[in-house]
Amino acid sequence: MVFAGTPEFAAAALTAIHAAGFSVPLVLTQPDRPAGRGMKLTASPVKRFAVEHGLKVAQPASLRRTGKYPQEAAEAIDLLRATPHDVMVVAAYGLILPQEVLDIPPRGAINIHASLLPRWRGAAPIHRAIEAGDAETGITLMQMDAGLDTGAMIREARTPILVDDTTATLHDRLAHMGAELIVAGLRDLERDGSLASTPQPEQGTTYAEKIAKHEAALDWRRPAEELARQVRAFDPFPGAFGTLDDTAIKIWAAQPVGASSGAGEPGTIAEISPDGIVVVCGSGALKLTYLQRPGGKRLPVREFFAGAPLVKGQRFVLQRDAGTGAALE
Repeated sequence: MVFAGTPEFAAAALTAIHAAGFSVPLVLTQPDRPAGRGMKLTASPVKRFAVEHGLKVAQPASLRRTGKYPQEAAEAIDLLRATPHDVMVVAAYGLILPQEVLDIPPRGAINIHASLLPRWRGAAPIHRAIEAGDAETGITLMQMDAGLDTGAMIREARTPILVDDTTATLHDRLAHMGAELIVAGLRDLERDGSLASTPQPEQGTTYAEKIAKHEAALDWRRPAEELARQVRAFDPFPGAFGTLDDTAIKIWAAQPVGASSGAGEPGTIAEISPDGIVVVCGSGALKLTYLQRPGGKRLPVREFFAGAPLVKGQRFVLQRDAGTGAALE
């Protein structure tokens, strides 16, 4: 089996596959990237696991012959053809797999996708499920084709989205579920020689677009319930924020509450206490409980006050629309 993946979500699957005793003669992962304050080249979690366990690693910048890196793609495809394997397992790899690559393993390529397909095809299914207020999500094992998460579904596992779930907590739960599901699937494939699959239904398709940094700015004219979901969805990246006195303050935890009458325009601080800061929204209000100033740490409100005193009546500005540059006020 060849494994292709890059972040922690994929590393959880590779760890489980390796622990289950499956042979992995080749691991594909993205090239090392600059990371951290020093912007040093850093290996992906998948590469780190592979190197620690003596697994062969390849890091092509592309697998498409017609692109920016045709020579790297050709060499990687030749390596895949020369590597004995019957199936490829793919988890958050981050590179497009052309049909030529998908046709190499005799039993195809199986993708571990962090949603209940066909809902939330695409790059950010965990974030978007929380942001949209979905009651549940899960993992789908999918037989890959050349489309964007359009392949036939092999099996799924479901989990409720809890009221305090963030992308970080849900990611970890789904990573564990995905690891268990792929190991069970590979065992069935090893025993039976094939895995039954079902085409995805046409109805219910949604797309989870990649998260953009400009989405992190809270628009206080929206309902408090929506903003609370946005805060949870954007933890740990990119981190929701509001701008107060020209300072961008990250908001890491918040709950919707009822707004008191006459509390002011959206963005206005209506109440302040050691337990939270209540900010008026388009409907209802948002109680902010964990904040972070630039260069600081995440702090509960009572500790945040020590270095950044706030007063009732202050107002978070309404952000500019990142797409048009037009003021929202």
